[in-house]
Amino acid sequence: MQNSDYDVVIVGAGVSGCATARELSRLEARVLVIEREEDVCCGTSKANSAIVHAGYDARTGSLMAKLNVEGSRLMPALCESLGVDFMRIGSLVVCTSEEMLPGLEELRQRGANNGVEGLEVVDRPRLLELEPAVSHAALGALWAPTAGIVNPFQLNVAFAEDASVNGVDFRFNSRVSGLSRDDDGCWHVSCSTGNVTCRVVVNAAGVHADELHNLVSTDKLVITPRRGQYYVLDTTAGAHVRHTVFSQPTVLGKGVLITPTTAGNLLVGPNAEDITDKEGTDTTAEGLAEVAEKSSVAVRDVPLREVITSFSGLRAHQPGHDFVIGEVEGAPGFVDCAAIESPGLSACPAIGRMVAGIVRDILALAPKPVVTPWRSEFVSLERATTEEWAALVEKNPAYGRVICRCRKVSEAQIVDAIHAPLGARSLDAVKRRTEACMGRCQAGFCTPKIMEILAREVEGMDMSDVTKAGPGSGIVVGTNKDGLAGDGR
Repeated sequence: MQNSDYDVVIVGAGVSGCATARELSRLEARVLVIEREEDVCCGTSKANSAIVHAGYDARTGSLMAKLNVEGSRLMPALCESLGVDFMRIGSLVVCTSEEMLPGLEELRQRGANNGVEGLEVVDRPRLLELEPAVSHAALGALWAPTAGIVNPFQLNVAFAEDASVNGVDFRFNSRVSGLSRDDDGCWHVSCSTGNVTCRVVVNAAGVHADELHNLVSTDKLVITPRRGQYYVLDTTAGAHVRHTVFSQPTVLGKGVLITPTTAGNLLVGPNAEDITDKEGTDTTAEGLAEVAEKSSVAVRDVPLREVITSFSGLRAHQPGHDFVIGEVEGAPGFVDCAAIESPGLSACPAIGRMVAGIVRDILALAPKPVVTPWRSEFVSLERATTEEWAALVEKNPAYGRVICRCRKVSEAQIVDAIHAPLGARSLDAVKRRTEACMGRCQAGFCTPKIMEILAREVEGMDMSDVTKAGPGSGIVVGTNKDGLAGDGR
């Protein structure tokens, strides 16, 4: 085989692509991650329920079931090692009708067959002990104590930072437009930032993964964007429920859930609607009204007056409703990591291991003799005691300059995010790494100051260069005095 630029090119920097990159960084391989957006965690990975599912829902024997259960087991230790927020709070699937009660036992049995531990069908008195806020119509529930919640932004960023520290290259704002394989078995990847060659391509392109797959295979893959819309409630509502609370699932998914987040908010959603636009992350009045209506099915008195924002995310759904992972027949060295919809976040540690294992076997990769341990050292001032905060300020006075008042994020934390591996270069990138702009005012107060810090800390960046989320999302178009030049005043 002729020389190539890289051994492996991964297309897509969501949690699946970055989890794979992290695993491959432990092997003797030259790896590049290509991402069409300006940062990691810009697609499905940033807009989801942030749930670590226990694993009872997926069909027994499916990849979804296997990797969900494995990923859920790996998640606590992984998050501890990477410095990612994770809480094992458990989940409840609430039944509100007599005729659906047998479905809880079916779910429990399926979960047991999948290898989920601790599942229990509870009656109403026990349900009320676990979750006092359930609706008056609730008759019982499936209790899954191994379910949890995770910070998906931190997780995706931590995977990428760890991979970067251990030698993986990243290329952002780069769209893949073509793929071809030459007679020597080398893949040629055409992209907007310059072409690259490699021995293996990993297709982790989210809702666009079918487009890449169909460039190299006659066995066509179809991915439908399934949009889910959400409300985010203020931290004042975060304790309304103690666990993740689902209604019993339908063919369109797990329905509207109510859950705390690791940041202390309350998350309500999603609905499910199949659309054709793979960029269709807009919210609609009809979709949010559906979420509001369904929110009361399993939980009563959801404080929707505390809503601070709404958003939508796209799930990469395919008709077989299973993950598509493996080397594509007729395209040696092209590995799909596709159709990663819910429970993709829960499964991502296992997905990364599986995909990296496939690549390792194709290329006969050896382990690296030395791997650099990586752990995010991000400090949460919201959780710090007065004494701990004072100690930080004594070490670095910038910890005392609070930029985001809603989430108590200091200048020091923003500067750290900018100078970290794969450091933040936009407002949204700062947001994902620090939680600045995620509070009640939704960036109303802190945006100008964060822009100033970015312009100061990033070499060659001016205030007019600062964007919300990369090219095409500029904020500053000029200065006030520019319009007065030459008018004699």
